[in-house]
Amino acid sequence: MKLIADTIRHSYGPLTVLEDISFEVGPGEVVAIVGPSGCGKSTLLRILGGLEKPTSGQVLVEGEPPEGSINPLTFVFQDFGLLPWRSVEGNIRLPLEGSGLKSSEIEGRISNALSRTGLSDFRKALPKQLSGGMKQRVGIARALAVRPSVMFMDEPLSALDAQTRELLMDDLVTLAEGFDGHQLATVYVTHNLEEATRLADRILVLSRRPGRIRSVITIDRPRRERSATDPDIAKQTRELWDLIRNDAAEADRELTSGEVS
Repeated sequence: MKLIADTIRHSYGPLTVLEDISFEVGPGEVVAIVGPSGCGKSTLLRILGGLEKPTSGQVLVEGEPPEGSINPLTFVFQDFGLLPWRSVEGNIRLPLEGSGLKSSEIEGRISNALSRTGLSDFRKALPKQLSGGMKQRVGIARALAVRPSVMFMDEPLSALDAQTRELLMDDLVTLAEGFDGHQLATVYVTHNLEEATRLADRILVLSRRPGRIRSVITIDRPRRERSATDPDIAKQTRELWDLIRNDAAEADRELTSGEVS
């Protein structure tokens, strides 16, 4: 499936947060969205995923979801969103309940998602028994279990320490390649510019509020060839920061002073 954002504009009362946002993301693509604080990145993600309605413009989906898809659009959030009284497999089971799937199919999907995220040995564990990285893996496994076509990721690594973030980055590289013969379209919101250059095929750089697409950066190098020590990736990350530095500084001053322009 292809996701199309067509001239999205959004306001909260008199405050316009997004203006004239248009782009596409197709199967197998990762599009990262970066920009200064308050530029509307998370708002845009909610609009794309149908959690919020834009003031004007539209979001279109072209093509058919994979066979057996329960929800073609799914989210992975930064705060994990796990139910603390449910085990790992219970949290993964949650979106499958009431789906009409046979119990054997549900169990198969859970086992597959556990295997893909390295959690097979922890299926009975409660969230309080897991590290931050493992909790995020549960969130990813839960998203995969519904067989989505488009995955929205909102700062999925921001709550993790540097070592765990690096390990999970490798998992996301593998995830972006698809599963069961199916390729995901992924929209990835992040403040971390290195994450964007490591994972994305294209990076949308939003301006300070109201957020507009001020630049689109294409990363041609295969994801598996990118690393934190790669000088080319480091160079692209610095160039990305140069693009948003002034807007980021101005947004920070605005947030600190409490002024809204």
